[in-house]
Amino acid sequence: MKIHDMMQMAFMTAVIGMLGLIPPIFLAFTPVPITLQTAGLLLAGGLLKPKQALISLLLFLLIVAAGAPLLSGGRGGIGVFFGPSGGFLLAYPVAAFMISLWLNRLKKVTALRLFLIYAVCSIGILYIGGIPFQAMMMHIKITQAALFSVIYLPGDLIKAGICAVFTVKIIQAMSYRKRDLHRGRRAV
Repeated sequence: MKIHDMMQMAFMTAVIGMLGLIPPIFLAFTPVPITLQTAGLLLAGGLLKPKQALISLLLFLLIVAAGAPLLSGGRGGIGVFFGPSGGFLLAYPVAAFMISLWLNRLKKVTALRLFLIYAVCSIGILYIGGIPFQAMMMHIKITQAALFSVIYLPGDLIKAGICAVFTVKIIQAMSYRKRDLHRGRRAV
């Protein structure tokens, strides 16, 4: 792995941590907050290679587990992984890896294609990992946890749309990927 790759991973890890400084929105009926850190996950998956995206999110979770208060609301420590949002957090690396893997298979990157991949990953993978864990931690049925999660869908779709547009603009601005975008391919 090159120094450039390690710098990109460290940068994305830092971006996700900085998004944790933005206060979360807590809802009365569920202990899982609305945060912008999922946007960082989407950007990491969209801008990094699959292995880099996976390592970047694993590094972020390792730093959080070590006690750094990088999650929204200043949360950190191993205990956050045993709370209602633990399953969502543990699904972060898988979602980032899958986003990057799917994007690398595209012949042409467009905001619409990115949006669809981001939506599938942020809603599909995170919810599949998070909802059963949330149900288990809250001692409720999975169907109840799924109903609690419906309120997050509009926000997740908005984050996916905004991140899709940002990712296309960032890829266009990155000189080492401009060539690939013009050829109709995303750099690997």
